Amino acid sequence: MRLLLDTAVLIFAAEQPGRLSKRATSALVDPANTLELSTISLVEIAIKVSLGKLRFGSDDARDAIEDLGLRVLPFSAEHAFRLFTLPLHHRDPFDRQIIAQAMEEDIPVLTVDDKFGLYKGLKVVW
Repeated sequence: MRLLLDTAVLIFAAEQPGRLSKRATSALVDPANTLELSTISLVEIAIKVSLGKLRFGSDDARDAIEDLGLRVLPFSAEHAFRLFTLPLHHRDPFDRQIIAQAMEEDIPVLTVDDKFGLYKGLKVVW
């Protein structure tokens, strides 16, 4: 199964794996799963690092991508167009883009954020 990790799950998996749920941990180690990370997560990390809100640099992100065996999923125009149809359950622009991408790709999101569950049709794993 394909799974799209949200940014927090990437950081937890890399720095604090004990914060992951049992189901999330199982999904991350299951070789049958194809784990993906949105380019939007990389943008979010870079912006938050530059603002001093996060200490998880580009080397940390690269190492996490390699260690977890993630594929990086580009954000396309079709993903962006999906944003036009999303209700405003969530104000975080990065999360909204990840939600739109997951819905357009029809893949579950691995996330700790309970607001993701408000989006009808979005599959959430936690």
